[in-house]
Amino acid sequence: MDALKVADTLGQPYELLYKTLVTIGNSRNYFVFVIPIAEELDMKKAAKSVGEKSVSMIHVKDITAVSGYVRGGCSPIGMKKQYPTVIQECAANFDKVYVSGGRIGTTLCMAPEDLKKVSRAEYADFIQ
Repeated sequence: MDALKVADTLGQPYELLYKTLVTIGNSRNYFVFVIPIAEELDMKKAAKSVGEKSVSMIHVKDITAVSGYVRGGCSPIGMKKQYPTVIQECAANFDKVYVSGGRIGTTLCMAPEDLKKVSRAEYADFIQ
């Protein structure tokens, strides 16, 4: 089930559901971006937000090896390693947001500040 269908199933507006994207930077380090489900990552803004010259999405085949999660079930919480994580700053405007719970079909609801704390993230603007 894609993220828009999850929002529909939960009866929640799209702007409250966030997807987790894993990228690799010019430095060969990994970075995690938590972004509203209906938005697209602006690669230049994303790179700037983590102090990289550029970032690109990791290959689908590498998701499990890098994050410990499967495609469609990637959560910003509890990855194999603690990667620098950035949450789209608009999340701070809401009382609650929804993110993957680490398995397909599992969704977590929490305050954005709690998500920021448990994922050791920062806020930034990196959507198109």
